[in-house]
Amino acid sequence: MKQLQTGSFYGQTNQTTHLQGITITDTEYTLDKVDWHYHENAYFTFILAGNVIEGNKKEVYHCLAGSLLFHNWHDPHYNIKPKGFTRGFHIELQKHWFDSLELKQDKLEGSFAVHDPDAKFLLYRIFKESKIGDELTAIAVESLLLQTLHKMELSNMSSSRLVPSWVSRLKELLADDPAYKYTLTGLSELLQLHPVHLSRDFSKYFNCTMGEYIRKLRVEKSFALLANEELSLTDIAFACGFADQSHFLRCFREFSGSNPSAYRKLLLRAC
Repeated sequence: MKQLQTGSFYGQTNQTTHLQGITITDTEYTLDKVDWHYHENAYFTFILAGNVIEGNKKEVYHCLAGSLLFHNWHDPHYNIKPKGFTRGFHIELQKHWFDSLELKQDKLEGSFAVHDPDAKFLLYRIFKESKIGDELTAIAVESLLLQTLHKMELSNMSSSRLVPSWVSRLKELLADDPAYKYTLTGLSELLQLHPVHLSRDFSKYFNCTMGEYIRKLRVEKSFALLANEELSLTDIAFACGFADQSHFLRCFREFSGSNPSAYRKLLLRAC
């Protein structure tokens, strides 16, 4: 089985950024299938456009634009790329980076999907920083990565404690269609949970209000659509469930610190 070294990924590499213990690679997937292999370093894969299927010894992931995976070092996997353009953004973390910060790499075992929208917003900001490429990029990227790992650690802690079954069911419902106009009563009926119980306990498990969480999911969905040049910002706003483009712009700025047109230009310019 082949081992890929730092900065090496199958496909066409458009940009590689080497920081202290961190390597960022912007790659276009060009091969229909990549057989079993593993990488020298732990790394994130963030799908910016298109889609890819990735399988490991435990699971198979159907990754659309906006999907985020974490792979620990030496974890074998394979890739299948359906027809069409697919682009991935990879962040490798070398062992000495973990050691220098006294982080325990072994806590992040195997490969797994990261679903937390806050973690994904941080990855989009890392992508933006990698394209700026000035003297502050290194410190900005490292800070954002540490925030991402902290979000993942908190998520793992939450999943390891006793969580009511309605929490995972609600996450699935909202993630499947964040644009749907849910009501508290409607969700309560689907979950077979009293509205008072749902509204009272939601923030306990989601760390925000229900309205904030749904807005995050809608903004997250919009990021994945911005690579499609055929869609206007108004089209994207309506597809993601926003009442109008101005509402979309306000929410996008709130969660990303940027605006969608600027991010789209950055994304398309870097292709």
